[in-house]
Amino acid sequence: MQTRWPRNTPSRRTFLAGAGLAAAGSLTGCADAAYGPAASSGAVDLQMWTHDPGYVKTFTESAAELSTTSPFRYDVQVTQSAAGDVMTRFINQAIVGKGTPDLTGIEVGQFNRVMRSGVAGDILVDWTDDLAQYGDDLLRRQPYSVDGGVYAIESDTCLSIYWYREDEFAKNGLPTDVDTWEDLLEVGAALHRRTGQSLAMVGTGTPGDTANSLLQWLLQRGGGFFDEDGGLILDSPEAVETVDWMARGVANGTLINLPDAYGAPLAAALKQGQLIGTFMPNWYNAYGLQANVPDQKGLWRMRVAPRFAGGGHIASSSGGTGFAVTKDKVNTEAAKELLTATYLTRDGQLLRYKAAGYLPTFRSLYSDPELLAIEDDYLGGQRVFEVLGEAATDLPAFYQSPNYAILQSALAGPVQAAIRGRSTAAQAIADSVESYRKQARE
Repeated sequence: MQTRWPRNTPSRRTFLAGAGLAAAGSLTGCADAAYGPAASSGAVDLQMWTHDPGYVKTFTESAAELSTTSPFRYDVQVTQSAAGDVMTRFINQAIVGKGTPDLTGIEVGQFNRVMRSGVAGDILVDWTDDLAQYGDDLLRRQPYSVDGGVYAIESDTCLSIYWYREDEFAKNGLPTDVDTWEDLLEVGAALHRRTGQSLAMVGTGTPGDTANSLLQWLLQRGGGFFDEDGGLILDSPEAVETVDWMARGVANGTLINLPDAYGAPLAAALKQGQLIGTFMPNWYNAYGLQANVPDQKGLWRMRVAPRFAGGGHIASSSGGTGFAVTKDKVNTEAAKELLTATYLTRDGQLLRYKAAGYLPTFRSLYSDPELLAIEDDYLGGQRVFEVLGEAATDLPAFYQSPNYAILQSALAGPVQAAIRGRSTAAQAIADSVESYRKQARE
């Protein structure tokens, strides 16, 4: 079932105008591409907006290759800005009916901004029928689904696994095959008492950091924030258990509480050897480890994460970016063809991984011999798809809501209070639910 929203909501134009307020900067250099009948061949000046240079490389290479066989000859013209700015500007341009890109990346945390009042269906191509042929083989459709349609195609499975410093584990006599997160708390507490080191982290610098830290473990435990209809499911034993586990981990030093899980505090913890393990998605390799501690090449490894003793999944996910095509434009068909070639074919998915490290979103590709043979030099030559393939067999679903930003705000204070020992986990969840319902008027 796909998420559907009642129609007793503001008009589409009213909602778009509200969602587009407070634009933070502009995306310049984008020529107006006319709305109208889609072109079927010829030269295409395809406008693409994105927040990540990895997508620039990926689509540029794919377009050059596709141009040799397609009736279209692609010239991809890219504008890059922060993820929130991309979405704000896109909404603003959709209001006035011009200046929208043909192809745009929507960071997963931004998709909720077009989930009300049929907005996604008004401005974006619905991929539901195109994706039906892939069945369960295509992963992560849920985060970009609303009103029975799928409006963006995920770029990366964003598999969360456990990363650890093999040299530090060996030096400290730590097991690398700890079975449960509960067991890790015992191992981590003893380590922290001896050395001051930690085996994972939580980020609580912003409401988004706090929510993402909780969500990653909560999804693995079998819970979540919203169900497939967008209803809040936070009030659950799994949520209480997860917050309690995080609080105990921070209290005994297994988890380091960072004000910024991606910036300077993370870099310092890694460089000083204070953080020697963590639970993060596959993109953490490039953006967390290699970006901050390139000199630690060969020291890190990955494994399937410990499980929770109470049940759930062997893996989780965090982050993601879906690519969407703007409907009813001259370049709509050309943009669809490029996105299909890059995201919905084996060759395109292999290109994505080789160009920028984005994991396949086809479940079947995790047993592809070409991928299984890949060795990661940063991880000491480890064959990473042997680990990732196992994790991909049990990936939890993640459902969105147009009220996701409200929930992030509601969670921040109560969950941080529990993590710092000023409240209980049960109270944190109860307070978060109450605050959310007041703000969302549910």
